[in-house]
Amino acid sequence: MFETTSVKAIVNRPHFTKPKLARDIRRLERDILRMGALVEQSFRLSHQALIARDLSVVEQLPLLEEKIDRFYKQIELECTSIMILHSPSEQDLRCISAFMQLVRDLERIGDYAEDLSEIAVKLFPYESHSCIPEIAVMSRHAQAMLATSLGALADLDEVGANSIKSLDDAVDEAYDRVYDTLANQRDIQGSVEPIVLLALAIRCLERMADHATNIGKRVAYIVTGQRT
Repeated sequence: MFETTSVKAIVNRPHFTKPKLARDIRRLERDILRMGALVEQSFRLSHQALIARDLSVVEQLPLLEEKIDRFYKQIELECTSIMILHSPSEQDLRCISAFMQLVRDLERIGDYAEDLSEIAVKLFPYESHSCIPEIAVMSRHAQAMLATSLGALADLDEVGANSIKSLDDAVDEAYDRVYDTLANQRDIQGSVEPIVLLALAIRCLERMADHATNIGKRVAYIVTGQRT
């Protein structure tokens, strides 16, 4: 999906004065997008486990997390190496520093995806809760935000990066509704554990959406040099 550089990306991409530095930064970007694809897969599987109650996918999450963590460490080392070896300009440094920040956001989304899969395992013995459909919508919004932020990075698309905010608002509103439903539930029969687990699940999703928003902001910063 992200291997082909669009015309728009070529037009918008910052100009790197040193050819070797330009190649290194583009290689970094490709690695980040590969890492992002793994995070997207991890998020989809956690959704499948939590919403569809399909625990057959859970064992894939730790393996994906290992790959994500390897990319994270590799990219951080490469960013540090580039800054030491190339003495980048202010514009180049802006791009590299944004890369270092957004890979942390990707790594955290991957962590939360694994957390969601563990919650799904603990929820499985209990009956599906009535708020699951709204949690499913919340999850799909957060996944769309992640996809949009990665697409904005691939194209260095400021407009796409800034469009994520509206979806983040939708996730925040859904979080408030579901939390109120769980917090005000009366006449609970049996264990309160599923209520607590669902509250943890929506918190994970809300944080995942926040990190996707951060990625969008960092892409906009690469393009404009202005923090939002």
